[in-house]
Amino acid sequence: MGYRTLKQAVSELEKTGQLIRINQPIDPNLLAGAIQRRVYQAQGPALLFSNLEGCSFPAVANLFGTLNRTRYLFRDSLRRVETLVKLKIDPKQLFKHPSNLLRAPIAALHLVPKRVKSGPIMLQQTCIAELPQLKSWPMDGGAFITLPQVYTESPNHPGLRSSNLGMYRVQLSGNDYIENEEIGLHYQIHRGIGVHHREALALGRPLRVNIFIGGPPAMTVAAVMPLPEGMPELAFAGLLAGHRIPLVKGPGNLPMPAEADFVICGTIDPRQKKPEGPFGDHLGYYSLSHDFPLVKVDAVFHRPDAIWPFTTVGRPPQEDTSFGAFIHELTGTLIPEVLPGVKAVHAVDAAGVHPLLLAIGSERYTPYDHLQRPQELLTQANAILGQGQLSLAKYLLIIAENDHQRLDIHDIPAFFNHLLERVDWRRDLHFQTSTTIDTLDYSGDGLNRGSKVVIAAVGAARRELPLRVPETIKLPVGFDNPRLALPGVLLVKGPPCKTYQPGADLHLEQFCTSIDSANPLTTFPLILIVDDSNFCAATLNNWLWVAFTRSNPAADIYGVGETILAKHWGCTGPLVIDARIKPQHAPPLTDDPQIERQVDALGAKNGPLHGII
Repeated sequence: MGYRTLKQAVSELEKTGQLIRINQPIDPNLLAGAIQRRVYQAQGPALLFSNLEGCSFPAVANLFGTLNRTRYLFRDSLRRVETLVKLKIDPKQLFKHPSNLLRAPIAALHLVPKRVKSGPIMLQQTCIAELPQLKSWPMDGGAFITLPQVYTESPNHPGLRSSNLGMYRVQLSGNDYIENEEIGLHYQIHRGIGVHHREALALGRPLRVNIFIGGPPAMTVAAVMPLPEGMPELAFAGLLAGHRIPLVKGPGNLPMPAEADFVICGTIDPRQKKPEGPFGDHLGYYSLSHDFPLVKVDAVFHRPDAIWPFTTVGRPPQEDTSFGAFIHELTGTLIPEVLPGVKAVHAVDAAGVHPLLLAIGSERYTPYDHLQRPQELLTQANAILGQGQLSLAKYLLIIAENDHQRLDIHDIPAFFNHLLERVDWRRDLHFQTSTTIDTLDYSGDGLNRGSKVVIAAVGAARRELPLRVPETIKLPVGFDNPRLALPGVLLVKGPPCKTYQPGADLHLEQFCTSIDSANPLTTFPLILIVDDSNFCAATLNNWLWVAFTRSNPAADIYGVGETILAKHWGCTGPLVIDARIKPQHAPPLTDDPQIERQVDALGAKNGPLHGII
């Protein structure tokens, strides 16, 4: 059976040499988070901090820091979950119709949580100020919970069937929050809690919320799973844990996991907000301070042997990368069932996940040898952009399986080579010019506001991609230091963007109009204008991160030989993306040198991290 408590998981990892204790005093302000990031980068063990300064609770970090360790934590139940997936059992229907459980594998019996009268979570209480006050990055607005499980139910249809468990960040201190009475709750668009919040607004009454921390590790994974509507995360947690999740009744009749480590109970006043943030986020930048819902705290429960789990996020890869890889292993085979014709989807972690989505589709309805342009691929692209969190994709690049049946979607250079050999910029760009993007993405013209582009390519290769920068290359004035990112992808250092003119930047327009057909630049199908071409060329991850987190498609895509035909924009020459830092962009995350020196000291001889970092 799977772990019923976080303590069980921690003890097992320590016993098997997959966790180490750090017993010396560690400052939760910046140092603990910096240690976790460094150990993650070294693919090191989980970390148990037994002596966080100013706090009586131990804390565990890097629990899911490697994919192998994540698999190990769920080794007892993975086979059962895979069995359900392979049988194409719809868990949503199983939950709605329990009689179907008789025809399902025994694992499906764990889908339904069970009510119990009492549990360890009810035994002790504390206050917000006594919880670990972990701050990850220098400009963060205060201490945050970084692995919260935020539970709400529909005000119109209360109960488990209309519940949502999501990982939405929670700010414990700082800003204008009244200590021990108020905390901040930041949720992004396209999240289940938003539906419940809107219902509470319409009813004009507070929304009750319980924030779980710790408990069975399956609860943490369930909170980030992209489940179908109507499938409660608590049900999936039971499936992954290998046992029914026991629930006790909390304040306001909202359930709490009996084996959770901590539960913060409160209410969201739908009419009241306060500034939340800044916060160093998973795109590699700070998400800035904005008004977000306020939680009025009623009580803070904890079990007697409570352990506080935490992580830090930042420019990928980080610990949440392992979450993504694990979730893909669990759900990747379901993609063709959810999206007919789509063979594979890859949210590129190095680009911040949501900014760049790669997809392999198929052209099935027209004899392929007669196909002249993308057809069904565009239908599939629209289906992808209408699917849950995939709808946050900013750049969606889709190719046809018909052209290369063995292409691995996770081989990013091979994917770009395939697409760039075939793409026709005159027809294969499809924009949504005024739409929603990720709340954390500041490349648009306002919070949640930006654009999307679908790039679809099919058919035989139409060009050979240059493999080096030609010596005879000619760059317009103000542009220099051309570097190769990938075959066919050129990086050019441009002048700093001091005044932003969306879609009409004078420097970019000059760059595009000054290139004639004899210029070797025209042999590159894709050109990126960046602030530091050396940095971008250094690694694949560098240019992916810069290109797709610092550009808003409709505003920052230019082209040599621009054309507009029947309101369709395209270009006859290279596509040019302005990936420079713009004045409205949030600042990138940078480490504190003094803190990093303290981490170095822990890795010196006789230090707890010696031989790890």
